[in-house]
Amino acid sequence: MKSRINRRIFLGAAAASLGAPAFAQQQNSTEVERDLSEVLRRNISSFRSLEWQPYFSNLKNGAILVDTTSRAGHFWSEDQSVYRLYPTSVPLSEDLTRRGRTSVVRKVVGPSWRPTPAMRKRNPEWPEYIGPGPDNPLGTHALYLSWTYYRIHGTQDTRKIGRRSSNGCIGLYNEHIEELFAFAKVGTQVLLI
Repeated sequence: MKSRINRRIFLGAAAASLGAPAFAQQQNSTEVERDLSEVLRRNISSFRSLEWQPYFSNLKNGAILVDTTSRAGHFWSEDQSVYRLYPTSVPLSEDLTRRGRTSVVRKVVGPSWRPTPAMRKRNPEWPEYIGPGPDNPLGTHALYLSWTYYRIHGTQDTRKIGRRSSNGCIGLYNEHIEELFAFAKVGTQVLLI
């Protein structure tokens, strides 16, 4: 009889302990969901789809909008059949950030890179020239803007995307700049805000 009671106690305790994780998980999951929704309400991201009309009067040659605050790049095709949203890197500081309207004036696959005179002054250890390839900070593709020294380009260093990390340019993942490069043309409107 004694072994039967112990067996019943053991089986009851085992059944309770098997149900406890499910109960605890259910309790924790409700708590986590509640906490997560509170966090999301306080932390609403501005990385979201936008309409082009507040920023451009038309889509002639397509349009690129770069929001330096949300670190997002938007592209709309001229016929409105294509809309893309890309995470970007943006300039390190306000004094390196240029805002306003410009356009794509040149497209280069496998760009070479020369630091600007200001970059060389800040970083004299930098090389004077880097040719196309895996060490090139402009990545695989570059869209040259009408502003001297400013580009929208790829990057080999994916840690830079989503951060203030550039010396003035806008950086994208190489696969994203390759896609944007195919959509954009010389004459595509660009607005940095």
